[in-house]
Amino acid sequence: MYTASKEQIEKWKAEHGEISRITVAGKACYLKQPSRKALGYASVAGKSNPLKFNEVLLNDCWLAGDEEIKTNDTLFLSISSKLAELIEVKEAELEKL
Repeated sequence: MYTASKEQIEKWKAEHGEISRITVAGKACYLKQPSRKALGYASVAGKSNPLKFNEVLLNDCWLAGDEEIKTNDTLFLSISSKLAELIEVKEAELEKL
């Protein structure tokens, strides 16, 4: 299982903000929050191929990890449900003036 050092994780946090790790079947990957550009592209690509949405997100967010997660269909499908959790939506307020 790929394991990043604490120093590397701190470096990623300083550069990208929140960092997440997903583990599956003895494999691991480290991911950053997706960019707005990647979310837009993933949404368009996902209309014709739903799995493409997750593939675009994974590739955009990927920092390091076991490459097999990207190439093995079983591992990729296993982490797909967790990728949506990377999209953080904060509560917004609309105030009429």
